[in-house]
Amino acid sequence: MGVLIELSEDTAMGRQKENSRSSGKKRGSGTAGDTRAESEQFLKKNRLKADVIETASGLQYTIVEQGEGVSPTEWSTVVVNQRILLVDGTVIKDTYRTPDNDRFTMEEAIAGLKEGLPLMKEGGRFRFVVPPDLAWGKRGAGNKIGPYAALIFDIRLERVRG
Repeated sequence: MGVLIELSEDTAMGRQKENSRSSGKKRGSGTAGDTRAESEQFLKKNRLKADVIETASGLQYTIVEQGEGVSPTEWSTVVVNQRILLVDGTVIKDTYRTPDNDRFTMEEAIAGLKEGLPLMKEGGRFRFVVPPDLAWGKRGAGNKIGPYAALIFDIRLERVRG
């Protein structure tokens, strides 16, 4: 298990090939400007959906299922199932398809999840659309997430500790 998106290259490429909606482009093709424009266009279109809530920071979310347990604080460790996608549908990680959950501290989470996860209760499932400035911004993350990439998290909060 890792923090949010640690995957072997083989696993990441396998997930990308499985995704029928993938554009077939690798992260390295295109420019940061293209990625930024694609992210901005997606966020603009997504915020118009009736069930989407947008916070002052620009984090967008939809409540798929309300939970009934506790909510995490900034000092909590959380256990989640999550599917992380780029806005073009490329799957970065999907723990729903594996027997393992992800566990991480709130301190380790990207800004968008630091803001979003406390809105959830244990057992809840949300869909977060995280703008680039609340994700990895202009630096991206390794070879999986390019600069200025918005991310989609389909996340179920399994457990909160602390």
